[in-house]
Amino acid sequence: QVHLVESGGGLVQPGGSLRLSCAVSGSIFSLHAWGWYRQAPGQAPGKQRDLVATITSTGSTIYDDSVLGRFTISRDNAKKTVYLQIDSLKPEDTAVYYCHTPSVPDSWGQGTQVTVSS
Repeated sequence: QVHLVESGGGLVQPGGSLRLSCAVSGSIFSLHAWGWYRQAPGQAPGKQRDLVATITSTGSTIYDDSVLGRFTISRDNAKKTVYLQIDSLKPEDTAVYYCHTPSVPDSWGQGTQVTVSS
């Protein structure tokens, strides 16, 4: 069982930046791949959250085309924390952001709200 706490969200203007953090406890953190997902407002209940970035156990990264070049995922195995640096924010990035590892199906935290608006 894992416990996740996402933080770092907020209200920012278009073009701004945020750094999201996901602190993980209760898991062999370093062995898992981790992803950042988001759920935009108004999405239908039960709709799958969108995967925007993944980092493997070896540090390889994969990004959705919609965020490539603007988002950077990283991890600190000693701190058991996953980060998402978000730059050049756009209004369409507004969403609740979650971290998750597919290795543990119920590994979802409460998320952190990112709102991009002028």
